[in-house]
Amino acid sequence: MAASAFGQCNLVPRTTTTTTTVINPTQRQPFSLSFQRQTVTSSSPALSFTQSQAFGSALERHCEDLNRFTTCAVRELTGSVISAKGHRFAVVVARFNDLITKKLLEGALDTFKNYSVREEDIDVVWVPGCFEIGVVAQHLGKSRKYQAILCIGAVIRGDTSHYDAVVNAATSGVLSAGLNSGTPCIFGVLTCDTLEQAFNRCGGKSGNKGAETAMTAIEMASLFEHHLKPLEE
Repeated sequence: MAASAFGQCNLVPRTTTTTTTVINPTQRQPFSLSFQRQTVTSSSPALSFTQSQAFGSALERHCEDLNRFTTCAVRELTGSVISAKGHRFAVVVARFNDLITKKLLEGALDTFKNYSVREEDIDVVWVPGCFEIGVVAQHLGKSRKYQAILCIGAVIRGDTSHYDAVVNAATSGVLSAGLNSGTPCIFGVLTCDTLEQAFNRCGGKSGNKGAETAMTAIEMASLFEHHLKPLEE
């Protein structure tokens, strides 16, 4: 049998001779019966073990590879939030709950101004409610006139399931608009349980989500402009 990868072990059997005397009951004469028996005992084996050089070399190489392992630097693509000068934006605003949406719009426009976006580079489009935001955003995105589309609205929970239907439609509508047009469409629709929560998020203690939406639009516009060009239809 061929030696294994780990080594070779040889056992040398020990030979002993045993003599047994048997007496024939009829002749009453003793005679001798001799036989040989081979036994393998642990007291006198000739044992040899040879370690495989190939296995040892492979193990050493594996350890060296682990020691040499380093993380390769990856290329990171990010959008700039330093300046949005030269970029064009559209803002789709729902008129429903305009006490909230107007404040969100003001926060977005102030942010654009602070980041050097000219007024003539911003188009504001009003729609009846959040349900209609998606289709308008998709149309504007496909026009290729804007680097990003802001979608602003406010949905307040009521006593019926109408809230869930509108929220789901607005969410999927904005998502589909961005996917179908290839232009970033930013979700800026408040979904609140109470009117107090909505006011807290349009300039109250929770900040202005319209301003945050504008910041997201600036970063995404820069990312697409410099790294991810929209796919042509």
